[in-house]
Amino acid sequence: MLKKITRRALHSAALFASLTVAATAFAADPITIRIGWPSGAVGPHAAGAEGFKNELEKLAPGRFKLEFFPGGSLGGEREMAEGVQLGSLEMAITGTAVLGNFVPEMMIADIPFLFRDYAHARAVMDGPIGEDLLAKMRAKGLVGLAFGEVGFRHLTDNKHPINKVDDLKGLKIRTMENNIHLEAFRALGAQPTPMAWTEVVTALQQGTIDGQENPLSIIVSTKLWESQKYLTLSNHVFTPVAFYMSPTLFDSLSPEDQEIMRKAARAGRAANRAYVDESEKTGLDVLKKNGMQVSQVEAAEFQKRLEPLYKQYRARFGKLIDEIQKQ
Repeated sequence: MLKKITRRALHSAALFASLTVAATAFAADPITIRIGWPSGAVGPHAAGAEGFKNELEKLAPGRFKLEFFPGGSLGGEREMAEGVQLGSLEMAITGTAVLGNFVPEMMIADIPFLFRDYAHARAVMDGPIGEDLLAKMRAKGLVGLAFGEVGFRHLTDNKHPINKVDDLKGLKIRTMENNIHLEAFRALGAQPTPMAWTEVVTALQQGTIDGQENPLSIIVSTKLWESQKYLTLSNHVFTPVAFYMSPTLFDSLSPEDQEIMRKAARAGRAANRAYVDESEKTGLDVLKKNGMQVSQVEAAEFQKRLEPLYKQYRARFGKLIDEIQKQ
C-alpha cells in the first residue's frame, strides 16, 4: 500500500513538474512586435520607438519582444503601411502625408501654414480632431494609437539661397508622395519630385534633385549638410507621425493589453516630442557649424501665392479647417 502511495506521489510530482515547466516555457515565450519607420536609428521616429519600448517593458515586463527596423529597411512608408494592413508587419511609425493615401481626411495636416506653432499643432492632434483621425484608420485595416511628429518643415537646396518665392522657380525639390505637397510646390514655381525617403540622400548626392524639405529633427539627424549647402527657414508645413498597429496583432490581445499598447504609444509620443523640442533648440547651431548657410522667408508671400489652393482646400475639407484654426 505504501509503495502504491509512493508511486502515485512520485507520478503526481513528476506530472506537476512537467506542467510547471510547460507553463513556464509558455509564459516565457514573448509576443514579437516588429516596428518599422523611414528615418535612421537616430532621430524623432527612433526616439518614439524607444519610448514605446521602455513603457511597454515597464507595464508588461517579459510579455513582448520589440524588434526595430529603422531607415526604411522594411520598405518605404507606403510599403510599411501596407504591411501593417496585411499583418506581415506588426507596427509602424510613419508620416500622415503617406497615410493620407489610405485615410483621405489625414491629408488636412499637410495644408501649408495651417498650424500656428507647436502648441497649436499638438493640441489639435491630441484632441477630438486627432482622435477622430486615429479612429478612421480602423476602417482601412490600421489601428491608430497616437500621433507624434517630426515637426515644422523647412527647405534645403544646393543651388542658391531662397529669400523669396521666386527663388524656388525651377528647383527640383523632393516631396512626399502626397498631392497637397505636390500642388503647393508647383504653385510656388518649383518642380516637386515625389520620392520615398529611403532614396533621398542618394538622389541629393548624385544631383538628381536639387533639394528637399523636412524639419530640423530630420535635417540634423540625417546630416544633410553633407549634400546640401542652403537652409531656408520656412515653417511651411507641420508633419505629424502616427504610431499604428496591425489589427491582426491588436485584436489578438486582451482588452488590458490593448490599453497597455495605447499607453505605451502615448509614452512614445512624449519621447518623440522631446527629441523634436531638443532639435528645435540646438539644430540650427549644429547646421551652421557644419557650414550650411541659413536664410528665412516671409510666410505671407508664400501664402499669397497659395491663395487659389486654399479655396480648393476649403471646398475639400470644409468646416474642419475652421475648427483647427479656431483652436
